This record gives sequence, structure tokens and C-alpha cells, in this order.
Amino acid sequence: MKNIMLLDCTLRDGGYYNSWDFDVSIIEKYLIAMNEISVDFVELGLRGFNKDGFKGACAYTTDNFIQSLEVPNGLKLGVMVNASDLVRYPNGIELALSELFSPASESPISLVRVACHVHEFENALPAAIWLKNQGYIVGFNLMQIADRSVEEIKSLASVANEYPLDVLYFADSLGSLNLEQTSNIIKVMREEWQGPLGIHTHDNMGYALANSMRAVEEGVTWIDGTVTGMGRGPGNAKTEYLAIELESARQASINITPLIQLIEDYFKPKQHECGWGTNTFYYLAGKFGIHPTYIQEMIRDPRYNEVDILAVIEHLKSEGGKSFNINALEAARNFYSGDPIGTWDPSSVIFDKEVLIIGTGPSVVKHRKALEEYIRNKRPYVIALNTQSHILSELIDIRAACHPVRILADCSVHATLPHPLVIPASMLSDNINKAFRGKELLDFGISIQENTFMFESNYCVLPNSLVLAYVLAIATSGKASRILLAGFDGYGLDDPRTSEVDNLLYNFMKVETTPSVVAITPTEYKIPCSSVYAF
Repeated sequence: MKNIMLLDCTLRDGGYYNSWDFDVSIIEKYLIAMNEISVDFVELGLRGFNKDGFKGACAYTTDNFIQSLEVPNGLKLGVMVNASDLVRYPNGIELALSELFSPASESPISLVRVACHVHEFENALPAAIWLKNQGYIVGFNLMQIADRSVEEIKSLASVANEYPLDVLYFADSLGSLNLEQTSNIIKVMREEWQGPLGIHTHDNMGYALANSMRAVEEGVTWIDGTVTGMGRGPGNAKTEYLAIELESARQASINITPLIQLIEDYFKPKQHECGWGTNTFYYLAGKFGIHPTYIQEMIRDPRYNEVDILAVIEHLKSEGGKSFNINALEAARNFYSGDPIGTWDPSSVIFDKEVLIIGTGPSVVKHRKALEEYIRNKRPYVIALNTQSHILSELIDIRAACHPVRILADCSVHATLPHPLVIPASMLSDNINKAFRGKELLDFGISIQENTFMFESNYCVLPNSLVLAYVLAIATSGKASRILLAGFDGYGLDDPRTSEVDNLLYNFMKVETTPSVVAITPTEYKIPCSSVYAF
């Protein structure tokens, strides 16, 4: 246990949030804090050739930059190289390395780690020979091996034996490993690889610290962490926790006070700003082997609400999301399979009628008596969104829903409601339709295309999957004489959802074939507004 190496890679892994542009004063305070907790190696950043867009000093971590820092005596430093930079270099790996590294005797770093995917591993391994000849400690980090077969893992570990590696790491890249799986991977690797093993854990499911400690019990001697877990998405094992847990085993002297102060002054505010750390979405991504960048991108994109994120996770769970692809993310926003189809024609019940759409805003409760009186006297065709139940049940004609996750979440409630339910049934998965066995479903199809409205007899094409858009389309395809809105109060002027609905309504009303739209309860949306009392 005394031989355990604690490596902190905060500036390298955390740099994804600020383009590796850390202030020198923060770096130097951080280095002092690392020295005070007896970290064995600090990985200061990446070293490579990528020149696309601005990136700070820790994206390149040159010797000149490191030599400009005040580094505590005895603190050992390293950098990470991406294998893709080496294997794709036009003139070969050795020339690529000679462009990036001087001999270790002339450099302030002593450790070089090469991060590689499985398909790059064998091609990148010759880099170990060059780096060892230059005097460096060499580590190779294997990514995404959690879902590889036993034979594949053995093969990778066996090939590593042919090269002078000081440590062979494996990363829980998707944060999907539990304790037993961690142990099993280590045991499999140990059948072929007899040198030092390392682990880099991610915290999607809250197991990063536990998996790291289990790895130590299984004989792994190199352990990674970052301050507060700073890293993409859910982040990593927390260095401050690892230092405490391993203090007696490593027989290391730690003074955690400077690190705690730095966390309070810098890392906590930065975490609040950037949002790393685990949550339910990251947990689900880890559980189903989905790349955490999908979650990270959706959380910071105002187009995705919580229900959208769950729907994308459901899609990626079945379609596969181990590697991040922005195009796959966009495709996953379209939750409906195939061309838009449907079997129900709303004009059969709506033709030339006034349609009253009941939303979920508090104004429905406040003006419920007036709305119910209007329905009794004027007999509009009443469509309620989802499971809205403030208006008397007998005054509602149908309900409508279109978002798969919302439909599934509400299926037990819909089962107790007497109204027919309009959903794009033909376009949803079998498990959703099975949930409504025995329920009267009206099948009205939907397709999502940016900036597009089409209203056909039994389906629509819309710019988004908002249920309001879907119901507006039902009324339009049904050839309603007019559309009244009640309970569409808005989300607040600064809420991006208000802008999204405003844009939807504005573009809907621009289409020549759409009925006129009037709100009859208070609304923040930029649409014609009257009063239910006037009506």
C-alpha cells in the first residue's frame, strides 16, 4: 500500500470547462495545495498539436510555460498526450513525439501518459519505446474497456507486455462500472499484465471513490483524482477524498487546509458556474452506457427540458450512445420513428367549431367558474393538455399528449380519465402503446422539422415537440373556426421557455391556413388577448 501513487489531473480534465485557460495565480496555489497533501504526480494538462480555436496554456503545457511557474520542490509533474495526435501524425509517431518532447533530463516533467481508445492502442504503443529512451515515466490509459469482452481485455493487456510501460491504466469512461465489475476487469487484466495498474474513475453513478478504493484492494497502485471531481459531465473521483482515504495506507503526511481554502475560493464557485458533478441524468447515462457528453450538452442547451433529456436517454439506450456524436444528439431530439402517419382525422369532430385549449397555468384555477360557464353556454370543442384536471371532467372532449416520456409518465393517470387521448400512436414504441391497452386512443401523427408547419388530415409536421404545437395542429387539421387558449400564463419573461412558446405562436399565426388564436385568460405571450368574462 505504501507504493500507491496518487495522481491529480485537475488542470487537464477540468480544462474542458474553461479551454484550459487557468490563471497562473490559481495554478500556483493549486500546486502548493497538491504538495501539501503529498500528491505523487500532478498532470498539468495536455500536450498536442490541436490549434483549432483559442485554448489556454494547459492545453499545450509546454516546458517553457511550466518553467515560468513556481513549482514546490519535490512535486513531480506530468502531461497527457492523445494517441490520436500521434497515430495520425503524417510523418510517424517518433517525429510527432520529437516535436512535442525534449529529453526528460532537460524537461520539468517526468511523466507522460498516453490516452487511447481500444482501436488506437496497438498503433500507439511504440510511443512507449521512444519516451522511455528519452528518460520519461510512461503510462498508457485505455478508455472505454468496460463493455469489452474478457478475451479482448486479455489481448490488450498481453500486447502491453511487449512495450516498456511503467503503468497501464484503464478508465471507467462512461462511469458505468460497479464494484464487482471493477474487480473483474482488474482480475482479467492481471492474467496477462504483471506491471503496475492504474485506474481513472468517473462519478456518473456516484461510484468513483468506491471503485477507486476497491481497485486499491485489488492491487491497483496508481489512482487518479481531481479537485472537487472537476471534469467533464459528472466528473471524477475527488482528490481531497482520495487523499484522506489513502493517508494511512500511503503513510503520507497531508495538510489539507490549503486545498480546502482553494476549493472555497475558486473551485466551488467554478463548479456552480460550470455545473460538473453527478445527477440523475448522469446516473442513467452510466447505467445504460451512454457517453456523458450527451448529458452535458443537453443540460447547457436551453432547448432541452428535463422531459426531453429523459426521452433522449431512452432513445440512446436502445440505439446506442457509447461514443458522442452531435448529429446523433440532434437525431435523438426527434422521438418519432418513420414518416408521419396517423389514422384519426380531427375534422370529423372539429370542423367549423371553436376549439378551446386548456393549459396548466394557474389562471385556469382562478377563472375556472367563468371558463366552465363559457363551455356550457357556447359548447366549444375542448382539448386539455396532458392530464390537466382543473376543469370539470364532463366538460372536456379529448386530451392530447405527444412527448413519449411525458406520455409514459402519465399513463397511469390517463387510465383513470374517461376522455379519448390523442397521441401519435403509430409512431411511438410498442412499450408506450402497450401501456395504454384498453384506453381509447386517437392516432394523429407528428414529425419534427425545423421552421416547418404542415397540417394534413391525419398528421402534422411541426418545428418542435411541444404539446401546445401538437394541439394547435389538431385544431388546424380539424378545420376549427377559431382557437381559444386558457391557462397559458407563461413562465416569466426571462425564462427561455417563454421565448420558445412565443416563437411557436408567432410562426404558427403567420401560416395562412391557421385559425385565429385568442387567449381568454391572462398571458405573457405576444398573442391577441381578451377575457373569458367578455366572451
